Amino acid sequence: MTGIDGCLAEAMTIPGARGASLVDWTSGLALGVAGEGPGGDHETSAADAAELARLAFENAAFTRSAAAPGPVEDVIVTARGGYHLIRFVETAFDSSVFLYLWLDRAEANLAVALFRVKDLAGRLVVT
Repeated sequence: MTGIDGCLAEAMTIPGARGASLVDWTSGLALGVAGEGPGGDHETSAADAAELARLAFENAAFTRSAAAPGPVEDVIVTARGGYHLIRFVETAFDSSVFLYLWLDRAEANLAVALFRVKDLAGRLVVT
């Protein structure tokens, strides 16, 4: 189990990582940050990512499936220059946080990053 700072430091060791943050998706506030923020601003990117996370998490089209019912686990956005990966984190209280990772597309391996972020989120302890 790891805390926020340790989790974000480990996220920055993922190949291609440019920035990482832990975000409360109900408020859009970053609880912790590491590296760069897209556009140079972690707070703005946290708020923008929170809007996307909220939309995916609360949309019935994404949360109801006959094959695999349940909440959204990840949101992946691919852009020309990078990947944006959101991993929802289950917590003991309200589970309203996600791990956000910004990756350089030329240096990153999306499958490896997804696997590592899933592991990090599983070991994260938010108090």
